[in-house]
Amino acid sequence: MHTLTHRVTARVTALLAVLVAVVVAGLGASTAVAAHPTAGQKPTIVLVHGAFADGSSWTPVIERLQRQGFTAVAVANPLRGVRADADALDARLAGIDGPVVLVGHSYGGAVITNVKARAPKVKALVYVAAFAPAEGEAAAQLAAKYPGSTLGETLAPVPLPDGSQDLYIKPSLFRQQFAADVPARETAVMASTQRPVRDAALGEASGAPSWTSIPSWFLLAGADKNIPPRAQEFMADRAGSRATVTVEGASHAVAVSRPDAVVKLIARAAG
Repeated sequence: MHTLTHRVTARVTALLAVLVAVVVAGLGASTAVAAHPTAGQKPTIVLVHGAFADGSSWTPVIERLQRQGFTAVAVANPLRGVRADADALDARLAGIDGPVVLVGHSYGGAVITNVKARAPKVKALVYVAAFAPAEGEAAAQLAAKYPGSTLGETLAPVPLPDGSQDLYIKPSLFRQQFAADVPARETAVMASTQRPVRDAALGEASGAPSWTSIPSWFLLAGADKNIPPRAQEFMADRAGSRATVTVEGASHAVAVSRPDAVVKLIARAAG
């Protein structure tokens, strides 16, 4: 009986030793995963539209990104003011796990430039016919830095209760100003669904720019009538762009008219 008891005890001890080893190994693996939660993970592409547009302006880009296996999120940009819009973007980023590539079009570039609290998860910035202001600069100031913008002549202001104005592009002038290389039927819909930007947003000074610490890529629209191509080039050079691509003949709505070029640059930035 004593011998039998000894054998049973030995077997139980051996089994417990195996179980402990398995548990310890599992804990070690879990710790390794926790320490590197984003290893090998594709970044989420977060797309920020600009003035006179909405999230649907990214549709051709999103379709192509999804075919390449990316998760893409088109953020609703309030277009009320640079600081407030950047705060809204930052709140949205808080709900996204893993690394992020931020893509801004037009005024959306000023917004991604001012993203703050969630910046550590942002691995790259992509500016698509966009503003990339330095600290103290405003979008309107940059648009006027070089000749070529005819936006002011096309605007239809709507007074707001606080004394500021919402700015729309007159529908009859929308295509020639914003999207000359997009089919007329499509631009008629874009003109009808455009979201206004508050005039104060275009005049609001930027804070410290994210592009000083986060790598940036720039796509320039060669026939842009909102932001002169020379101004886009100036901002790209100043930001130390990792790669600058000029799409000759492209309107300000380059993400709609030339989505392949936009996606190619985003994929490069995503690495």
